[in-house]
Amino acid sequence: MKAALTVWDGRMAPVFDVSREALVLTIEDGAITSRSIESIETPMAQLKLERLTELGIQTLVCGAITEPLQHELSVRGVNVIGFVAGEVDEVVKSLLDGTLPTRALSMPGCCGRQNRFRGGRGRGGRRGGGRGRKERP
Repeated sequence: MKAALTVWDGRMAPVFDVSREALVLTIEDGAITSRSIESIETPMAQLKLERLTELGIQTLVCGAITEPLQHELSVRGVNVIGFVAGEVDEVVKSLLDGTLPTRALSMPGCCGRQNRFRGGRGRGGRRGGGRGRKERP
């Protein structure tokens, strides 16, 4: 398998669409057989997809990614593991262990969004859902 992790200063790059470099790993039998840093800097985010295809990437691990780019990568057969944060070495270890995605390496605010109204707040929680509504008789 060939995987790319978008990187910046030893950490996962926060946004795929503007990322400049990728750590490209060839993984065989759970071990890295080759690794290189490749430029994926392009004037348009859409061109990054061409670059990843050129590199033969099958799995992309990245930070935030826009839905259109994620969809296009999926259509091209690339497995996208998005909204990943943390030190590159930790992410690589988790990728090799098969534990990505994991809450410990998720971008802040990305995990548990579907649970934000639980815990007794109901539908009228902090986000203004209850403001300005009339009580039902």
